[in-house]
Amino acid sequence: MKPLKTEVAFTTPWFEILGKTMRQGEEPYYSLKLPDYAAVVAITDDERVLIVRQYRPAVEHDTLELPSGLVDAGETPEETARRELLEETGYQAGEVEVLGAMEPDTGRLGNRIWSCVAKGVRRVEGRAPEEGIEVLTWSLDELAQAMVDGRFDHALHVAVVMMAVLKGGVRLPPA
Repeated sequence: MKPLKTEVAFTTPWFEILGKTMRQGEEPYYSLKLPDYAAVVAITDDERVLIVRQYRPAVEHDTLELPSGLVDAGETPEETARRELLEETGYQAGEVEVLGAMEPDTGRLGNRIWSCVAKGVRRVEGRAPEEGIEVLTWSLDELAQAMVDGRFDHALHVAVVMMAVLKGGVRLPPA
């Protein structure tokens, strides 16, 4: 079933609210149209995973996340993963593998999150992390434990980590 009519109800630089009329005479169904974004499980040569701590206004506290960001127009998910990794952490990837896309919330959101794994990740001399971001390096054991105990609880990023385990050759120990 396709909408009979789709109208932009509200727009911001980050998203649009769409009103979709599915049946004649019914109220519109509202959803958010957002750009796709990419998140990257970035692993250094000594098997450390880069984690970013940053304040998120939506939840009003610091969060622990993977490096990630919006896919710019004309950019591939791999390019986004490389760019965001460098911008947010000051690290550069040797190789990036795009594992595929997932739909974050099919009931409300009209975008995809691209799962990526970067290996051979190294700090770039003279390059600082983005302002407001603290970069942590965790062992795979620490990442697994943080997912279990709820410190690393960004659901979409937990899903990206699991895609990295299932498709990207990342091995997490039992927590």
